[in-house]
Parts: sequence; C-alpha cells; structure tokens
Amino acid sequence: MNGVIIIEGHVQGLSNTRALGEQGIPVIVIDKNNCLARYSKYCKGYFKCPNYNSDDFVPFLLELAAKENLDDWLLLPSNDHAVWSIAKNRDLLSSVFKIVTPELSVVENIYDKSKLLDVAVSCGVEIPRTAYLQTSQSKVDQLVFPVITKGRQGLSFYKATGRKVFFANTEAELAAQLKQIELVFPIENTFTQEFIPFDGKNKTLSFTAFCIKGEIKTFWIGEKLREHPIRFGTATYATSVECEPLLEISKSLLGALNYSGVCEVEYLLDPRDNRYKLIEINARTWLWVGLAKACGVDYATILYRFVNNLEVEYPKKYAVGIGWVNYITDTVFSFSAMAKGKLSIKTYLRSFKAKRVDAFFSFKDLKPSIMFFMLAVYIAIKRS
Repeated sequence: MNGVIIIEGHVQGLSNTRALGEQGIPVIVIDKNNCLARYSKYCKGYFKCPNYNSDDFVPFLLELAAKENLDDWLLLPSNDHAVWSIAKNRDLLSSVFKIVTPELSVVENIYDKSKLLDVAVSCGVEIPRTAYLQTSQSKVDQLVFPVITKGRQGLSFYKATGRKVFFANTEAELAAQLKQIELVFPIENTFTQEFIPFDGKNKTLSFTAFCIKGEIKTFWIGEKLREHPIRFGTATYATSVECEPLLEISKSLLGALNYSGVCEVEYLLDPRDNRYKLIEINARTWLWVGLAKACGVDYATILYRFVNNLEVEYPKKYAVGIGWVNYITDTVFSFSAMAKGKLSIKTYLRSFKAKRVDAFFSFKDLKPSIMFFMLAVYIAIKRS
C-alpha cells in the first residue's frame, strides 16, 4: 500500500500524521531537525533531510524513494521552502511521487506577495493600500500611517530580519526601519501597507479549502483568537467559525489562481469600510490544521484519496465554536499580553469554556506529547 511522506513534522505535521494513520495509511516523516511527528505511533519511519530549499533536497527525496521503495507515495509538505522546492521540480518528482503542490507558476503568484496582490486586485478581491519602495529613502505619501512592511517572499524576509513584519507609526520610524532592513534584505523585495486598525473584534480569519483547478470542493474557516506576536503571528488559540462573505471572495481569488490542492487564505476585516482585505495565502496545510479535522474536514485524508483516485466525500458543513490551543505557547504569550494590558483575564478565561482540541496532546498517541516537553527548548531554538 502506498502512503504519505510528511515533510516537516512539527505540530501540523503531527496532526497530518495522526489523521492519516488513523485511516490505516502508512506515513513516513522527514525533517531537517528532530520533530514531534517522528514519535507518533503512526509514523513508520523517520529520516533527517537537508534544508528544504537546498540543492540537496530533491536528490535526497529521489534517493529515499529508491532506497525505501516509496514509488507513488504522496509528498505532503508543511513548510513553504519545501513547497517551493517541490513546485520547481514538479515534473521530475512527479515521475516518482504523487504531488499535491501546485505548479510553479501558481506558487510564484502566491509566494511573491506583489504578484498575489496584483491577482487579487484583478479579480476584485480587496487588499490594504500598498506601496512598493525601492530604497530606504523612498517616501510613502500615498499611504496613511501607521504602516507595516513585509517581505515579498515572507519566509526569506523572516529568516533575514528575524521578524515577520515591521510596524511604523510615523514616516521617521519607517525610514529608520527601512535602513535597518536594508542591512540584511533588499528593500526592493519588500512592500509597505497601511495597517488595518484593530477594533477588538477583527481577528485574522483563515479560509481554508481543497480545490481542483480553481473550483472549491470543500472549505473550512477558522479565527485566530490569540497569536504571537500579537496581530502578526502564529496562532496559540483559534476557533472554528462561519463567515459567508469569505466563501464568495475566495471563489474569485482561487479561481483566478487556478488553484489545485489545499491552501489557507488569510483575511482581516477593515473596520474603516467593513470590508475583508486579503493578507496572504499558504499553499499547504497550516499549523492548526488539526482543528479543521476535529470539525469534520480532514484535509490530509482528502488529499490522499484524491491523488490515489479513490472516492472522496467533500464535506458541505463543519462544526463551529470548537477551539484549538497550544497550552504551552498560549499560556506564556497570554500572560505576557495581560501584563501589557492587551488581553483581559475575563476574555482569557472565557475562551476555555468552549469545546477544544489540543495542539499536540493525545491520549491515543501519547509519546509526541511527552517528547514536546522534553524537546521544547530544542524546538524553540531550531524554529527561531
């Protein structure tokens, strides 16, 4: 029986490993570091691999397939660099593996944020007002402060600067940030946008979907209730929600991209005009994909059955009001937010009244939960 190769076995890799393993589907995990998913009882093998964006990564996959007899196994990446490497070498890898990663032309239109924003505008999906600056001396007269600056290639920007985003309240502050960024990253590979103000309610919404050539076959929506860093970060507590307007917006966007596979599309509601604005797309499953499964949309199994020409049931509904929490990071960053006056104790405690699933803990698969505590410092260092 052919199975699935999970590429990067952090929290989402663990979730996908469990989802597939529960269906009796064989799973192998590869990661450039030690990881949680390798300790799952559903993991049939673990192999340490080169960096996902290195010249050695694709040859490693091909050699692994030959050595372990993995022909026709599905490659399921959990990392943007792995997505990029697979897309660039899709024809070669498709001769050995099942591939769900979109073609390079599609991935380029997503991971180059300037191209993504152009596609969004062309199909009527709204974006924050944006400027593309060429030097650290460039002016942004067309934008209203505060503004944020990001990298057109987000992961490369984060690796170079150590930050996902720079926030500036004034032109002087922006100029200082641009000079700081310029020391490690080309300014022409960044973009600056008006900051969507926070009214206490407009949290980041994730519209997730499985598509075939731009047609949405099933979808699920989640909301980041808490994240680190605040407003620009990774979810520590999230919940499943309904938001009908996002379905229509996303139909236009994913149709224009001719997207196939699974993805996460992030939006923010702008309280100034009450319209949803596109933030970014991830051409893969995301950190809290386990919440979608708990709500009835099992993306990992859908992908496996689709690529193997098996019958697929595409859920039309999903459970709402279910939470997902990483108790370790959520506790640390929530107490930090409360100390800064950015989160009330009442709001924090109220969130735990809902039914919720744990990011990594499972009585049915206990070893990764134990290893999380033993590897916590190691994981934090390797992922920083």
